[in-house]
Amino acid sequence: MYAPEFDYHKAGSVAEAVQLLGSHQDAKLLAGGQSLIPLMKLRLARPAVLVDIGGIADLKGISVNGETIHIGGLTTHHEIASSTQLKNSNPMLVEVAAGIGDQAVRNRGTIGGNLAHADPASDWGTVLTALNASIDIQGPGGSRSVAPETFFQGAFTTGLAENEVVTGVNVPVLSVHDHGHDHDHGHEHDHGSRDIHGQVGEYAKMAHPASFYAVVGGAVVVTVADQRCTAARVAVGGLVPSPLRAQSVENALVGKELTPENISAAVDHLADDLGDDVIGDIFASAEFRRVVAPVEVKHALFHAEAKGSFGRIWVVLRLVWTKFPANPWPGRLEERCQSAASLFFLPPGYAGAGGRKARPYFFSWRKWF
Repeated sequence: MYAPEFDYHKAGSVAEAVQLLGSHQDAKLLAGGQSLIPLMKLRLARPAVLVDIGGIADLKGISVNGETIHIGGLTTHHEIASSTQLKNSNPMLVEVAAGIGDQAVRNRGTIGGNLAHADPASDWGTVLTALNASIDIQGPGGSRSVAPETFFQGAFTTGLAENEVVTGVNVPVLSVHDHGHDHDHGHEHDHGSRDIHGQVGEYAKMAHPASFYAVVGGAVVVTVADQRCTAARVAVGGLVPSPLRAQSVENALVGKELTPENISAAVDHLADDLGDDVIGDIFASAEFRRVVAPVEVKHALFHAEAKGSFGRIWVVLRLVWTKFPANPWPGRLEERCQSAASLFFLPPGYAGAGGRKARPYFFSWRKWF
């Protein structure tokens, strides 16, 4: 379907974009167009004016200044996913960007446009909330920076005024995430055996198999010293209208070693943070999302903690499934596997941050034997 008619203006600067937004009624910004254009074609959005900011060079690029990373609002997901600077300073951002949509979406979609659209199923809001990022905004009154918790105000709703522009985001530098193996968010690998020190971040999601949007996503950033968690930020998305801090989980993690038992006990508190505002739709019911959310947070924490013993359990069970697709040992083996399955064998359609490892029923443990 063709979009309705509209007037088109191309802004040469942020100031000009702000002026154009203020001087035209029902004007919308056009960045990468990966959300707005499809909505216009479906006649779900009918802006009278489009203000194209795609050519503003000041809104593009990645820079690292001390302990802070600045990402321009027009920086594409592909540019983030392929950034050598970010691989060294915050690998979490690289992994998240690589799991957004398909290559065409990553080539055109921008981080600023993604945030302004405020889709509950988007990855960036959840991740930036866990990272304690700030979002830079410019309007007729000047510039300001806000936290994600202030920026997001509901499904497809933000604190942006109609004549304001997202100009960039600021995130902290994290310690290099190196567990001694090629990092991959699929489950077909050993989790490694190195202990972590400093600050690391991880993101895991159950992705929709077609769009790779998050049906449920969990992001964690933990600080570890002397084998204990000294600080934690945990956020969930996809199942709530806006990214949500899981402060009960954070409080349960601080002061503890990141052992499997302590992680599981902490994640059990997630229900205390979710409340009643859990989304149910054609992709997943609210009840299903409630069940999956702790699994995703646990998955992210286990990747951050990276204990080798559980990786070895995974490899053994992976081989069992490969060699014996029909269960030759009903009953007892299934019972023995149940505790490990609760950690790693996730519901059908599961994908890690990379989003490409999911297979139908692959992570449903009942299908393994």
